[in-house]
Amino acid sequence: MDITLMPYAFHNGNIVPHEEAKVSIATHALQYGTGAFAGIRGYLDHSGSGINIFRLPDHVRRLLQSGQMLRADLPWSPDEVQQILIDLVKKNAPDRNVYIRPLIYKAGIVLSPALTDIRDDLAIYMIPLDDYVDMSAPLKLMVSSWQRIEDNIIPSRGKFSGGYINSALAKDQATEAGCHDAIMLNRDGKVSEGSGANLFIVRNGTLITAPVTADILEGITRRSLVEFARDEGIPIEERAIDRSELYIADEVFLCGTGVQIAAAGTIDGRQIADGQRGPITEKLQEIYFNTVRGHDNAYSHYVTHVPIG
Repeated sequence: MDITLMPYAFHNGNIVPHEEAKVSIATHALQYGTGAFAGIRGYLDHSGSGINIFRLPDHVRRLLQSGQMLRADLPWSPDEVQQILIDLVKKNAPDRNVYIRPLIYKAGIVLSPALTDIRDDLAIYMIPLDDYVDMSAPLKLMVSSWQRIEDNIIPSRGKFSGGYINSALAKDQATEAGCHDAIMLNRDGKVSEGSGANLFIVRNGTLITAPVTADILEGITRRSLVEFARDEGIPIEERAIDRSELYIADEVFLCGTGVQIAAAGTIDGRQIADGQRGPITEKLQEIYFNTVRGHDNAYSHYVTHVPIG
């Protein structure tokens, strides 16, 4: 499905009309997947006064850490990258929820799958985005036959553009099987994550998620939900999860910037509990959406408010 770009993008050090943000077909990142990106949500404040960006410093920090693994040499500090993002939001002046996609990439034209001595750049575009997946009903998921890439192959804690071929193979398999998304296992046969989202299960009132050493992306939404749950007195375990635990869990949900918090109703054709969104999933959704929509609560400090108009 094609996306609609907002009028302005950041490219070659400037905010320009998105039509001018072009790269050569010979660009290194296009040939070899040598790019690192972030997905950042901006929500229209409940008052209509502007856009709330959730955990902007954390997204920028992870983006630059991914760039560091690519040996990217950029002239902007973390604070300067944050300000570029804020300026771009102001320039586009959205009146609805948006998705912001920064990309650090090897911009040189070099015929070699290397990382050093190649020019780096930063590009950012924006699109309107409400729900990435249908939130009106629990998702239908399946365990993919495609194994999640491990850290010694492509660093799994970085959002590298080339690494998402792994996600695309799993997502296609799920879609062709009539499912919304895939669950991927790691090399040990333990649950890792979805094709583009972290995963939680609930068993006997305890919220359980795979550890960061299970070849998962160190998700910012994931980390937020762990904090929310602890503050609510919900027991938390970060441990290996067996495939069969998915089938007997009381609740299962995906979380991430794109999917937000999306309950699973079936996995591999097996209904999860009563097939509906569970109480812990519902509670965490409530806290998350109250936070990002600008309702004053204990997590308001995670929101960067950008006035519009």
